[in-house]
Amino acid sequence: MEFLAIQFLNGLASASSLFLVASGLTIIFGVTRVVNFAHGSLYMLGAYIALTIVSQLPRDPWLYWSGILVASVVVGLVGVAIEMLLLRRIYQAPELFQLLATFGVVLVVEDVALWIWGPEDRLGPRAPGLRGAVEILGQRFPQYELLLIAIGPVVLLLLWLLFTRTRWGTLVRAATQDREMVAALGVDQRWLFTSVFFLGAFLAGLGGALQVARAPTTLHMDLDIIAEVFVVTVVGGMGSVPGAFLAALLISQMHAFGIMVFPKITLVLTFLVMAVVLVVRPYGLLGRPPTHPRAAGPARAQPIGPAPRELRLVGLLALAAAAILPPLAGEYALIMATEMAILVLFAASLHFMMGPGGLASFGHAAYFGVGAYAGALLMKHFGAPMELGLAVAPVAAGLAGVVVGFFVVRLEGVYLAMLTLAFAQIAWSAAFQWVEVTGGDNGILGVWPSAWARDRTVYYLFVLALCAGGTLALRHAIHSPFGYALRAARDNPLRAEAIGLDVARIRWVAFALASAFAGIAGALFAYAKGSVFPTYLAIPRSVDALLMVLLGGIETLSGPIIGALAFHGLQEQLVRVVEHWRAAMGLAIIVLVLAFPQGIAGHVRDRWERAR
Repeated sequence: MEFLAIQFLNGLASASSLFLVASGLTIIFGVTRVVNFAHGSLYMLGAYIALTIVSQLPRDPWLYWSGILVASVVVGLVGVAIEMLLLRRIYQAPELFQLLATFGVVLVVEDVALWIWGPEDRLGPRAPGLRGAVEILGQRFPQYELLLIAIGPVVLLLLWLLFTRTRWGTLVRAATQDREMVAALGVDQRWLFTSVFFLGAFLAGLGGALQVARAPTTLHMDLDIIAEVFVVTVVGGMGSVPGAFLAALLISQMHAFGIMVFPKITLVLTFLVMAVVLVVRPYGLLGRPPTHPRAAGPARAQPIGPAPRELRLVGLLALAAAAILPPLAGEYALIMATEMAILVLFAASLHFMMGPGGLASFGHAAYFGVGAYAGALLMKHFGAPMELGLAVAPVAAGLAGVVVGFFVVRLEGVYLAMLTLAFAQIAWSAAFQWVEVTGGDNGILGVWPSAWARDRTVYYLFVLALCAGGTLALRHAIHSPFGYALRAARDNPLRAEAIGLDVARIRWVAFALASAFAGIAGALFAYAKGSVFPTYLAIPRSVDALLMVLLGGIETLSGPIIGALAFHGLQEQLVRVVEHWRAAMGLAIIVLVLAFPQGIAGHVRDRWERAR
């Protein structure tokens, strides 16, 4: 009984810490609709800045807590700078491009922190006066954890008072419900958004600063926290601060007690909770459907017509150049070209569901990984050749897409994207922990092509043919009657239903089809590398696919091709020639987003149409 009580208190302390960060993200998204991927970076900055300040101060309680508040304010000002210098310039761009911009900020902040504070984990001083423990039911419990338990409800109360008893809070609540109406009433949205960003960043910084006395400060804090924060925000209901508090309590307590009952499930427990909640309550525990349900797809979506003759000619010339590359290129260039061809198909499969389908996915790597593991497992356990593996891979990935798609296609926006992430994390956990079958973290080695394809040139040409064929097949599907029905379901689902289209079924088929083609890309990648690891299904792989699609342009069919080539080529070159390549990559992404808010291909298309 005593042990259960202590576990309950540990869960409450974790919930308070998680709520502080999640409440900031909830407030930012509720008003600005920005999916701020850099929120974890603000949390990390809060920890590092607080560590730097309090380590230089005398061990006095007032000075210590003043340092914590100063660090939080500094992080709030960093958030203001991000909003004013970057996000304010792209509020009119599609929402997912803002996600791309904030990911660029993540890369920059990570390398800046590495440059300033170094790669080593750092321990901060204990909070003065709170270094001891108190006895509860015969068990000792840290005093600092009790303070954290109290801070969460206090912050919740202060936010409630701020939003219900002040004019600014009234404007924020109104903007959360209907931004256009607030603007029509004469409210300066720019400064409202800036102030909201300050508050959200301040709360993230405060959450990080409070961890200094509790845990080591590391360069991985940002990515370690951001997934959980997104889950809490979505489970609670986007824009609902009480919902974020309730979700933080639920998830933290599930972690505290789940580790006692099912230790292995703790890796994905958070995502299991989110999956169950979103299936039962599509808008989260306390979330509400939009005041004006979105009857249309992306506000600036443009019709996708047949490619002009000039573009088709450029495409044929590029494909011909790729086909004659082997005699002219060295081994490294050929490896790069093989990976680029595979990534083009991977990005095209995601674009098929995101662009024409309007189904944003944060977990597309799951089907890439399922395809890779399908071929690898057949070879490992049955000695199956590459040809059979490539035939089974799209079937396995497509079936996975059928199962997942059944649950996700009825959702919209961020809720849909986060549910795809939940299922992807469940698949990753299965690959990581099912050691007897998948090899766990050691992976599956010796996954090589058949004898006739082991020459690097032959395999490259084989991959080029399959990936070009797959990409063209997806392009043909977009211009088929099914593709037109899919776009109708995206642009105006209510009208599509009224004319007899089964919107859910159409989206479901599109989801499964995109998953099958991602499975082909995954299997080809596995045979190219000669191995398969759980990282093929992990979040970074899904983020890479998302970045490639957004960088190229989601509203053009050539976007995923250009995005995959640009992203992978830029990343490989920066890794080779620049020490702080993440910062350089992040700055490049930010510049590209600012210069081409519709993506590279979208910008070229617009210039071409104006010129004509």
